[in-house]
Parts: sequence; C-alpha cells; structure tokens
Amino acid sequence: MGVDSGLPDFRGPEGFWRAYPPYRALGLRFEEIADPVHFASDPELAWGFYGHRLGLYRATVPHAGFGVLRGWDLPTRVFTSNVDGQFQKAGLTGVAECHGSIHHLQCILDCGQPVWAADGVGVEIDETTMRAVSPLPACPSCGALARPNILMFGDADWVPDRTVGQMQTHRAWVRGHRGHLVVVEIGAGTAIPTVRREAESASAATGALIRINVGEPEVRHGRGVGIASPAATTLLTLDERLGGRARLSVPGH
Repeated sequence: MGVDSGLPDFRGPEGFWRAYPPYRALGLRFEEIADPVHFASDPELAWGFYGHRLGLYRATVPHAGFGVLRGWDLPTRVFTSNVDGQFQKAGLTGVAECHGSIHHLQCILDCGQPVWAADGVGVEIDETTMRAVSPLPACPSCGALARPNILMFGDADWVPDRTVGQMQTHRAWVRGHRGHLVVVEIGAGTAIPTVRREAESASAATGALIRINVGEPEVRHGRGVGIASPAATTLLTLDERLGGRARLSVPGH
C-alpha cells in the first residue's frame, strides 16, 4: 500500500539494498537489521535504520487510494501489518496495527513505563553510514534507551499493550459484522501472511474478498477475486466503477 506513495519496497534483499545501499556493504538484510538485538549491541546502527524510516514516514504524503478508502460510505475498519501510520495520516480511523507502530516507543528495559507516542522525537542520521548520531531516544521514566514499539523479527521484548487494545476492538467489530463484510486486501504477501490470513478469515462467510496484489493475487478455492495491479490505480478504478460514490455491498445483504 505504501509503495505507491513512494515508500521503499523491502521485498527481497535487492529491494532493501536499493533503498539502503550502506547495508549492502555490511551484508545486512532487512530481516537482520529489523530485529531488537542491535538496540542492545549497536544502538546507533539500530536507530540509524529506524530513525531514518521514522523521518521518511513523517514526510510521506499518502496516495489517492487512501482517500478512496476514507470516502467509502460504509462502516469500515483497517487491519494492517504496516507500521508507518499512513492510514491515520490519510484520515482513516479504526486502525488495528498488528505489528505495532513506529510512531510509538517503548523502553528497552521494560521499566514499567507505558508505551508512549514518538511525537517530537527526532533522530539525526549520518546517511553515508546510516548510523544515528547521539543523543538517541530515551525512556522518560528511567532514561534507558528507547526503541520503536514494533514487533520485530525474533522479538521477545515487544510490549503489545497498545496493539492488544486495537485488536480487541477490531475482533469485536468483525464478529458484529460477520456475514456482511466485503474485505479489500491490498499488497499483503505470503512471506509474512498475517494480513492474508486475517482477510480470508474475515471474508469466509461471504466469499467477498478483493485481493489487490501485483505479484501474488491468487485467491484460494475461488472465494473472491484477485487483481494483479498496484494499489492506488486499482482503488481509483474500483471507485470509478462504483460511480465515484465509494460504495460496496455484499450480494443478498
């Protein structure tokens, strides 16, 4: 979803290294830099990556497809594995972020400080090395290093409290609308299939799944339709076919 806004695609090492050339020289793949270990062993390296992403996401303008979603005149919720906050920035509400958010922080010592917003937190980056320059974000309670409140690879220290609240609200909403749902899944791959599984589960009662995915549009057992096309243009075309009224309905409901 974010790629059409100009955000980098981390699919595969080549895509990651194109976005962050200094990591190629180090032989670091996305799965290796996007883990919690470096916050303890090399915090400047860890915050170099996440601090750059934080600044990038803050500066990015959501594409027109987000506006299509916002304009649909129906009860709507968002379930996303994206941590970039683009749905909220585009004005959508009711967002469940199953992997957390880069716009919130947690203490690496788990000192009891609740997850807090990263508003006003900035990280200076040396972009030739992709390393952060001190001072690094710190816990407001104990002063220890802070880290993004994101579920990283191999992450046993993620504080899920904020996401748990979102997910409880999301699950209750889905239960209340089961049998009346159209699910529009956008850009969710199979490497980490969290969103695809959620979309298939939520649409199981109706079979009304629209899977928008350039590389992996297949829908199992014919329970929906796959569209091999980018997010923004597909959403705009879909809205146009609906008469520009941003309305969807499930047959028989």
